[in-house]
Amino acid sequence: MTLFSLPSVHLARRAALPLVLLLTLSGCSLLSSKPAPGHSAYQAEQFQPNENFSRLFDASPETTCEAARRALLSQGYVITQAKPASINGQKSFQPDGDTHLEITFTIVCVPDGRDKNIATAYVTAQQDRYAVKKSSSATSVGVSAIGSISLPLSSTQDSMVKVGSETILAPTFYDRFFGLISREVKDLP
Repeated sequence: MTLFSLPSVHLARRAALPLVLLLTLSGCSLLSSKPAPGHSAYQAEQFQPNENFSRLFDASPETTCEAARRALLSQGYVITQAKPASINGQKSFQPDGDTHLEITFTIVCVPDGRDKNIATAYVTAQQDRYAVKKSSSATSVGVSAIGSISLPLSSTQDSMVKVGSETILAPTFYDRFFGLISREVKDLP
């Protein structure tokens, strides 16, 4: 005795076919709705007002940027560009023998208010990471007096390769820097 007759098996297969197609198509749509790898950083951008990267100072833009320049210099940063309303500075760190870090500051001072005696300083710091990469090279030396003898000489060269870069987002980092600018602004005429 069979439980299914031939026509009922045929009907079950016909009913299953649309279900399989539906599941296949929904799986494809799930795969296509995922963001491309490596491109998800922009999706986290909120573009909401915050005080993390900017502060208001009771000084002209030129005085504010001069205070920022002095603040960087007092912490061992090298000034790579200095204009009246913008400053760039850089400092290198080497936490261990194979790792090298660089922090780069970009500061822009703009007038704020009607009398232009108030300025907003916009500050962004970026940290770049470098690692030592070893590369080997081989050369041959031919000695013609003896004949055509080649001696392989190999050497290893170390080079620093950039392995990562990120904008520093820590609010306390910027709070400390803005606090130092405030002290410098008070000391300037």
